Amino acid sequence: MGFRCALLGCGGRAKGHAQAYAHVHGGELVAICDMDEARLKAFGEDYGIAARYTDLDEMLRQERPDVVHIVTQPTLRVPLMTQVAEAGVPGAIVEKPICLGGDDYKALRALEARSATKFAVNHQLRHHPRILEFLGDVEAGRIGEVRFLDASCVLPMAGQGVHALDLVFAFNGYAPAVSVLGAAYGWNDLSGTHPSPRSSETLVTFANGARAVIQSGEGAPVIGDGPNYMNKRIAVYGTNGFVHWRMNGWERGLADGTVEAGEHDYRAEDVLGQAGLTMAMFDWLEDETRVHPNNLAVSLDEWLVLLGQYMSTVERRIVDLPFGPADDLLEQYRRVAGKG
Repeated sequence: MGFRCALLGCGGRAKGHAQAYAHVHGGELVAICDMDEARLKAFGEDYGIAARYTDLDEMLRQERPDVVHIVTQPTLRVPLMTQVAEAGVPGAIVEKPICLGGDDYKALRALEARSATKFAVNHQLRHHPRILEFLGDVEAGRIGEVRFLDASCVLPMAGQGVHALDLVFAFNGYAPAVSVLGAAYGWNDLSGTHPSPRSSETLVTFANGARAVIQSGEGAPVIGDGPNYMNKRIAVYGTNGFVHWRMNGWERGLADGTVEAGEHDYRAEDVLGQAGLTMAMFDWLEDETRVHPNNLAVSLDEWLVLLGQYMSTVERRIVDLPFGPADDLLEQYRRVAGKG
């Protein structure tokens, strides 16, 4: 059977985690947990999972899972991740966004430093087949040296912008970010759980000299027809070409001037991406050297860029990284730019 996996939270996003197990090798989803008994029962029936719990401690004690998917609201990240770590769970996959502000960012830095649990953040786009193909192109030097990255989404930063931010880091080889210049306005708290600027634009400078611009929310590029959530994209420009990924299509420019283009099915790619992210956790549990690319330390480095955007907006200056964010940084941003 391989790794025993469990799911905490049976809401809408949990379906993507569960559906991926049709493509996962080396592990099985054996238990689920949710405080809403009706939702728990319906989810268990839909995915054929008999072991159902309304108490996390009981599930961890009875099932002893190797991996827990934490698919809950971001307001609960710190206590639930701490609970899973203190129970000695070997691995956990946590839905994005990993943080909200400076206080929980620092709490998770401390947890990552002291915990033996291996945490990965659920940026499944990083594992889409097309993204993996393009990452291979970049790593092989097919577009030359990466100079500039352009990423965007029409939903706010805490909603889908963190996916764009994660892809920027991946396509730039996880080079450290050294400074942030951000401009943002407005306040958009999706469902009361995902506070974010209504619109933001962030310039990131990396240690290797590459720069990235990340746009999110109002004013971000709209690619084709369809709902706002279908507008995630990233373009990576090198000295000899480029790659451009969007949710339903792609382009690739080669050194000889040839430009290729095509389409793909985002939903089909997404379930495979989720499966790939899950199996990358299995690889890490089996081999310490095969560190998950979306591990907690890297994801917190990415989140510090977002906190730098808030601080840059509040203080109207370039923010050097790393820095220690104030606990109330998100509230500072809302006071300065959150009206309207």
